[in-house]
Amino acid sequence: MDPYAKPNERRIGANRPKISHLPDKFDNRTRNQRRAEKQAVAAQRHAIKKAARRQLKKEMLEELERGTNRRGTD
Repeated sequence: MDPYAKPNERRIGANRPKISHLPDKFDNRTRNQRRAEKQAVAAQRHAIKKAARRQLKKEMLEELERGTNRRGTD
């Protein structure tokens, strides 16, 4: 905690008040459950990006290979 913080600035970081946009009646997940869902979504996005990078790299290498074959036949 920052010793020079103003009185209304002391509740920051881990001490900050948690904002719930839905009442507990509708959203009764624990913090760990929400974190796990968030990490799962992030892992899924990471896998999609990784697959896209691999596909683009494969296409690029094939295109380069076709280009060098054409030059060799000329």
